[in-house]
Amino acid sequence: MLARLPAARRFVHRFVAGERAEDALEVIARLNAQGLRCAVTHLGENVATPADAAHAARAYVDVLGEIERRRLSAVPSLKLTHLGLDLGEAVCRANLEAVLARGRASSTLVWIDMESTAYTDRTLGLYARVRPSFPNAACVVQAYLRRTETDVERLIELGATVRLCKGAYREPPELAFPDKRQVDANYARLMDRFFAADAQARGVYVGVATHDERLIAQARDAGRAKGIARDRFEIQMLYGIRSALHGRITADGLRLRVLVPYGEDWYGYFMRRLAERPANLIFFLRHLLRR
Repeated sequence: MLARLPAARRFVHRFVAGERAEDALEVIARLNAQGLRCAVTHLGENVATPADAAHAARAYVDVLGEIERRRLSAVPSLKLTHLGLDLGEAVCRANLEAVLARGRASSTLVWIDMESTAYTDRTLGLYARVRPSFPNAACVVQAYLRRTETDVERLIELGATVRLCKGAYREPPELAFPDKRQVDANYARLMDRFFAADAQARGVYVGVATHDERLIAQARDAGRAKGIARDRFEIQMLYGIRSALHGRITADGLRLRVLVPYGEDWYGYFMRRLAERPANLIFFLRHLLRR
């Protein structure tokens, strides 16, 4: 229904560049022209066959080639279940290393996204195993998980490149903080830990992934107070969310990266964006009913 209704389709494109890689590349070029860095994700997860996993890896390799050919500022951001993690680590690792090798050839980071807690150990474990051969590998941790404080310490020891996000998967309260204030407080603590002198001395680079103005300001102020160079961290935001903040963030002298998703498997991603903010859902329903 969403794909058939013009009004719904236009609203989906507020968050998703389109179904084709070309759609994402056009959006990236437009954002680059505004002085913004980008990440690109080919939407999909939990593939059922090795052929589907290999197809997803090829899509990322091809996009990396186009990014290099068009001289765009963008890096891939992928899910391991899209590359076959459910089919076994060997399948997934082969596909992941193909993408990492293409990224390494053009000195491009590859962000390995985090999924639900069913995959947290396997994701961080595989990241740690590939990183010695692929220093362009980057990982993600979620502030709403109770375990993340411990995970962060291990990543600091590795001198990792890390994206700190809040988390969007439904988890039980024994695993994740149920209250938004608790999540925000844990996010602030973890961000401060990444900015600590010993973490910076180990070469940690953090992507502060949030649309919360208070946390963005905290990252800015901490970076200035601790004398952390602007090229040692960045702010990350999702395409279509709080775009009005972009100019203010860059005017503050901060690096900003916008995640641009594309692909036919957009429904789950779109529904998570609606679930994150009631205002998104209310706006969508009003727009749909008006049509």
